[in-house]
Amino acid sequence: MTETVSAETVVISAETPSTKEKIVERKTIVYETVVDPTLIRVACEKLKKQLFTKFAFYWFQPKLEDIQFVSMDKYYEPYILISGRYFIDYLRKCTYVLKVAEGAREIILGTNKYVPETYKSNRIVKLHGEERLIKESKAVLFLDKDGRDSDADNIPPGSPEKKPEKVIAQFGIEELAENADVNFVRERIAKRPKDINRIVEEVFEITDRTVIYCPRYKLLFRWVKTGEERILVLDAVTAERIKQS
Repeated sequence: MTETVSAETVVISAETPSTKEKIVERKTIVYETVVDPTLIRVACEKLKKQLFTKFAFYWFQPKLEDIQFVSMDKYYEPYILISGRYFIDYLRKCTYVLKVAEGAREIILGTNKYVPETYKSNRIVKLHGEERLIKESKAVLFLDKDGRDSDADNIPPGSPEKKPEKVIAQFGIEELAENADVNFVRERIAKRPKDINRIVEEVFEITDRTVIYCPRYKLLFRWVKTGEERILVLDAVTAERIKQS
């Protein structure tokens, strides 16, 4: 038994409709610096030997007095918290193959007539049409400044500056490009299917977008004996070690 279904009316302009974009304004948060740089220097005096320890043997380890403090810089590391949605309602070309009775000479569907053909010993009719499909993608992303996935643990609990724009100007913080965060999400979720024939509706939304600037201290040390240098980065909110190189 074949069921007859009334097709929903689809209105599509002759030209491909433009993508509807709904993008909220970006919020900027700058965390307050909690740890005094003097305390950072004191803490690093206890850690600096570990930076150059390559072997367990005592005679290969540097003496504390041979490790020279070179410089300390404060900078702000940006992180992105952003939510997005992509929706597309579209049609693609398709062909349906119907097996018909061996003796059928003609198939009539509505006002259309089809002449069966032989395929692998079967009598068939090919119906060419379109299929309507919907694709939706959502994402909540936590990214670094280059759009790579990051760990939320990189942002410790802290208090935001009351006037972030003042801190940005004071420290010459290089802000994230205006639409960089939006483009990171777009590249991940706003992907049109390759088999599109016509588009009914296409929507790209950014529902939440925040850039958080976290203060960091970067310290440079040098082993006087060999000239080797190492960098130690500490969080300026918690004084925890972020990385070393």
